[in-house]
Amino acid sequence: MTAFVKPSSAEREPLNLRERAYDSFTRHLLARDIRAGQFISQRELVEITGLPLGAIRELIPRLEAEGLVRTIPQRGMQIAHVDLNLIQDAFQFRLFLEKEATAVFATEATDSVLAQLLDQHESIIATCERAEANGGITTELVDEAQEIDWSFHRLIIDALGNAIIADAYRVNLLKIRLIKQEQTRLNYAVLIPTMREHLAVIGAISTRDPAKASEAMGRHIMSARDRAIGRR
Repeated sequence: MTAFVKPSSAEREPLNLRERAYDSFTRHLLARDIRAGQFISQRELVEITGLPLGAIRELIPRLEAEGLVRTIPQRGMQIAHVDLNLIQDAFQFRLFLEKEATAVFATEATDSVLAQLLDQHESIIATCERAEANGGITTELVDEAQEIDWSFHRLIIDALGNAIIADAYRVNLLKIRLIKQEQTRLNYAVLIPTMREHLAVIGAISTRDPAKASEAMGRHIMSARDRAIGRR
């Protein structure tokens, strides 16, 4: 039997730097320190991430493979540009993954999980409606609802227990979040309607009918896509 040899600290360090570079890049991207469509150099990424040039050079092929950056001849490296093609492609991919995941979730989610989801959504809607009637929804409430939104969808995907799907979803979610920052990040106007769409999905899941659950999720994602391209 071949003995397992642990990687040395010197071997682990490049991997750690690559992962730190990727985490730092995505964090700054979502914080809008790096903007969609922006042209950026390797040196600028070094300054933004605080990581060495070698780690950035090793990071770029991964970002290109994931469609988060592209190299344009004579112009340099460009962060993914939010346009109609990106919106349609990202939401179509999301539709394929989440409809099937929701169908599975409808048969496997426990009653207690569904009860928690229902309570969470009813609570945030009630809180927002009260705030709306008393001076307006605060930024803190918008942020709380946004996290509920992301967590709901991640829960359904993660429940599959499939690492390949989870990783593909994570990359696509970065693009969705980039789109939402430029187009329709959850805001005062769409917050309550979005949470009500979630309630409809939870209700369909609670019937334990995979087809109904899948259709409800499909309607919700198409609604989000339409908001992103300005149809509603």
